[in-house]
Amino acid sequence: MRGVKWLFVGRHGLRHGWRFLIFAAAIIVAVQFLEQPAIGFLAAKLHVAPNALSAPSIIVSGAFDLILILILTGVVARFERRRIDGYGLPINEAFGGFFWNGAIAGFATIAFVGAGMLITGGMSIQAIALRGSDLTTSPFLWLVAMLFVGVTEEYVFRGYALQSLWRGAGFWPATLITTALFAGAHLSKPHENAIDIGIIFALGVLLCVSVRVTGSLWWAVGWHAAFDFGQFFMIGTRNGGQVPQGRLFDATFVGPAWITGGELGTEASYFMIPPTIATFFYVYFFLRGGARRTAKQAFGTSASTTHIA
Repeated sequence: MRGVKWLFVGRHGLRHGWRFLIFAAAIIVAVQFLEQPAIGFLAAKLHVAPNALSAPSIIVSGAFDLILILILTGVVARFERRRIDGYGLPINEAFGGFFWNGAIAGFATIAFVGAGMLITGGMSIQAIALRGSDLTTSPFLWLVAMLFVGVTEEYVFRGYALQSLWRGAGFWPATLITTALFAGAHLSKPHENAIDIGIIFALGVLLCVSVRVTGSLWWAVGWHAAFDFGQFFMIGTRNGGQVPQGRLFDATFVGPAWITGGELGTEASYFMIPPTIATFFYVYFFLRGGARRTAKQAFGTSASTTHIA
């Protein structure tokens, strides 16, 4: 009996691996039984196409997903006697220095890819695709949509999930497991291939390292939001064969898939490799010099926690 208890309970209550599994299972159940019906209902009420690659569609799904992850994180935070923003997303640091540093890095990454496609002839811009009031409303909506994506995806994969495994198994095992899940979540995308998944996996590791270096998710949120804003609105790249609605340019992608990413867009372009490597070195060797606190201080990775019952 004692051996069985040891398997589940440690010095600080329920072992962190089990906490992670409970949290992951709760997300899976919520997505399976709540997400799609709720998003379908909201999209119908707001007259938004739920499966379109558009800012309104992403805002609807992103808002619901953010509320969902905040509720689930709030439940575990309650049992661990912590704040809901206590897993790397402190509200008092929202859109502060780390966020803008990450946003600049994310936009620089996608700018490099776009420039590479233009220089090599893989991308051709015919004209501005927006007219009239869309010139102001479309970028605003895409910005809001990408902020939802940045905050939600980072808190799902690199918030409580990363921290619970980090405490139980160490940083690198936690990074590899959560990043594998992050990359695996993209496998449902049509036309998926090895280069796209490989780049996504590398980006996931990069974002985990940024959390370790800064003690915050805000750098990762800024990078994620700016990168996606650049690829969907500025460049107008395809994603799983879908073309973004309300993109800035009327552009065509006529080059080979290794340049343009083909149906998968910029994330599958070989031009993603140099800026991804450069950003990793920047985060690991230079960003840490400006970090205001360590991950141990921010996440309390060695602190005791209460039982999850």
